[in-house]
Amino acid sequence: MAATPDIRILVSFLVLLIVTYGTRYSIINSTALDTSDPFITSTHHLTDTHFFASKKNPLNVYFLKYTWAWTSVAFLPALATVPPERWTRRALQYIVAMMSWAAFTSWFFGPALLERLIDYTGGVCVVHVDDKYFVPVPVEYCYNREMISHNTHPHLFPAPLLELDAKPSIPRLRRGHDVSGHIFLLTLSVLFLADQVRQPLALKHQWNIVHRFAIMASGALSCLWLFSLLVTSVYFHTAFEKFSGLGT
Repeated sequence: MAATPDIRILVSFLVLLIVTYGTRYSIINSTALDTSDPFITSTHHLTDTHFFASKKNPLNVYFLKYTWAWTSVAFLPALATVPPERWTRRALQYIVAMMSWAAFTSWFFGPALLERLIDYTGGVCVVHVDDKYFVPVPVEYCYNREMISHNTHPHLFPAPLLELDAKPSIPRLRRGHDVSGHIFLLTLSVLFLADQVRQPLALKHQWNIVHRFAIMASGALSCLWLFSLLVTSVYFHTAFEKFSGLGT
């Protein structure tokens, strides 16, 4: 009987294919937003005509913003498909993956690694006053993710902008190399889930209801993450930023 193909290799190839196709499409049709450009990054130029170009679409609001949380939920039934003596190994895999996510996108003894990279590659910390204006501020405000405005920090804003009725906002790093955090996290999540269901898939004749539920949960979420990879590749980041997120 032929050996079952390694699901991790198949998924890795599929991820590469999706990101490559989405990136090529974005270049040919000029659909991608350069997220490192402070002049255009606040609003996608296709928001009014392309549903998934808007950051307010349900996919982004309810799923992409909580990618690792959803992945963690799908991990639990997959964990139940292995004997308790293997739980420690699976738990360590989860902790390593979670620490990778945290280090690159959230915190690494201070700013996240992706934030440090933007800073080291010429990034500038800016706060948007509205869709037309932004103000450079010290990078510490980006690292601290502190909500600021012309009311709370008037010394940071030019006099003409003090008259605007602008809401407080969190400064963002722009202009440096903005590695696609979504590409990185979605790739990490889909490969992690593929690894969790690899053994149950190889033992299909031993499936019970728990195995079936775990496969369905991981499979459904993986399909959603693969579709999200396509959306991100088509609508956000430069080609280099997308592939550096994939390679990370």
